Amino acid sequence: MTVRRQPPPQHRPIRTAELLAVGSELTAGETRDTNGGELARALSLQGVSVRRVIALPDDLVLVTASFAEALSTVDVVVATGGLGPTPDDLTREALSAAIGEVPEVDPDQQAWLRDLFARRGMALPELNLKQAWLIPSATAIPNPNGTAPGWWVDRPDGRVAILLPGPPREMRPMWRDWVMPRLRDRGLGDGRLVRMLRTYGIGESRVAELLGEPMLRAANPVVATYARADWLDVRISAVDERDAGGRVVRPALQVLETAAGAVRETLAGHVLAEGETSWADLVAAAAARAGVRFAVVEAGTRGALGALLCDVPALERAIAHGPGAARDVAAWPVESDAVEVAREARVEVGISLVAHSDLTQTLLRVAVAAPADGWSRVLDLCLFQHGDHGRFRAGVAAAAFLVEVLGKER
Repeated sequence: MTVRRQPPPQHRPIRTAELLAVGSELTAGETRDTNGGELARALSLQGVSVRRVIALPDDLVLVTASFAEALSTVDVVVATGGLGPTPDDLTREALSAAIGEVPEVDPDQQAWLRDLFARRGMALPELNLKQAWLIPSATAIPNPNGTAPGWWVDRPDGRVAILLPGPPREMRPMWRDWVMPRLRDRGLGDGRLVRMLRTYGIGESRVAELLGEPMLRAANPVVATYARADWLDVRISAVDERDAGGRVVRPALQVLETAAGAVRETLAGHVLAEGETSWADLVAAAAARAGVRFAVVEAGTRGALGALLCDVPALERAIAHGPGAARDVAAWPVESDAVEVAREARVEVGISLVAHSDLTQTLLRVAVAAPADGWSRVLDLCLFQHGDHGRFRAGVAAAAFLVEVLGKER
């Protein structure tokens, strides 16, 4: 696919953003917008202030007005969704109307689409031609995983509008590989450096108590906590410290490193990862260091641990029993189950967990065993979460225990 080169716009650093998620399925509650959170996090980590994240129905007047407002207040507006071929996919029309330009079928985009369909043994439906539209100020963003190219639109004042498809498997590589490098070239963020420390096994109020009010209220660095489903994140951001004359007296990296070191020391034993590290990443690394493969059997969790670790190369087998399989958690033979699943899967380590959730809490029992080495370790926990969230947290706790045991025993 070819892309059109536009004249360079007026220089404008990208420091503020607004995110639009377009689709009536979002505002009707039929689909949850995951793109907004991902994009907001990616921009925030670059020092961009995200002013709003908005879900909009397939309403041309409303979406047009939202684009017009965003392009008068922020440096970049990113919209996801509404790039399909049907009449209710109207994001292109809305942006075109907001800036007063008329979309037309672009020959290069049309040729790319026809070739894409031809390789599938199909003729290009006329309905899909709108996916080949461009406006004069737009550059097509290649979509390697779908039929909807995105748009990068430069405004005369240096503001940018970006259109991306809604499906995450299409949006993510376009954002990561095409959009972000170009935003960085424009001067992304305010020069702020950001580091996210991922903690586990400690509550948000306790973290706040340990870090103390002076650190949490400081203007530079800014330290804040974010409770997520599987982590408690501590976000540290810093800019250069300057004297009254504007000279740098302490660079942002030094400010950041000093603060991160203080947080790590204060929360010793609880900071397990940085950035976007997942539990699957941690378990994969622990298994690789230990040189083991493992198998999972779980009851009462609806397969929470297996789902959490499904992308870990060392996971050979995951067996899940239904949520009603176990009520007497304390009596469940997790050690023998862990040994058995390891032997059946012919791997070095087995992990067995059982959980029971009532209306107030979730009881959890976990065993990690290495039959050939003759050891096993057991963990009993009472989690304050219950229901689906309690079962998910049981999977997280089991993953954390597996990382801990592999680090100690191998």
